[in-house]
Amino acid sequence: MFPSQFPDENDNAHAGSISLTDDKGRTLDCYIEHSLSVDGQEYVLLLPVDSPVEIFAWQGEDEEEEAVLVEDDSTIEKIFGTAQAVLSEQNLILKNTAYALTVAGELPPVEESELFTLEIEDDETDLEPEQLQLLASFYDEEQEYAIYTPLDPLLFFARISKTGQPELLSPEEFRKVQPLLEEHLFNEVE
Repeated sequence: MFPSQFPDENDNAHAGSISLTDDKGRTLDCYIEHSLSVDGQEYVLLLPVDSPVEIFAWQGEDEEEEAVLVEDDSTIEKIFGTAQAVLSEQNLILKNTAYALTVAGELPPVEESELFTLEIEDDETDLEPEQLQLLASFYDEEQEYAIYTPLDPLLFFARISKTGQPELLSPEEFRKVQPLLEEHLFNEVE
């Protein structure tokens, strides 16, 4: 297990660490926040070791301006070096990890003026607005970008395969086992 960058905050509460790997071979180191067994299958709740970040492109004019999440790998590759340089000024190291971009280093304190509320529109579920903290902004070819980190933790649910490797649950699998997981987590908290 790697030593935590925030030993005072974590207080050795994590049971261990594990790495998720995506289909491109990138890894994401995570703490095992919780582990439970349901019908002979081991599931783990994972929290990334480094802080997740999201990059948004600002589009439109004045009141019509809106933030659009940059998800396209080619755009991320194009602006990655600039984003990395801007974050390094705050002693943060940007990483292109599996399932999320992350930064290593101590995040600045949360300031109300630097918060952005992202309202997600989804017809199927009633999602809560997400609060994001601005870390940096920059321009690339006259396009303004902003790098934010969510205030709420990014958690992953995975099953442990027969080989001992974590496998991220698909949204469909998660919906199937969610009631069982919630019941077990709730019972263990009581």
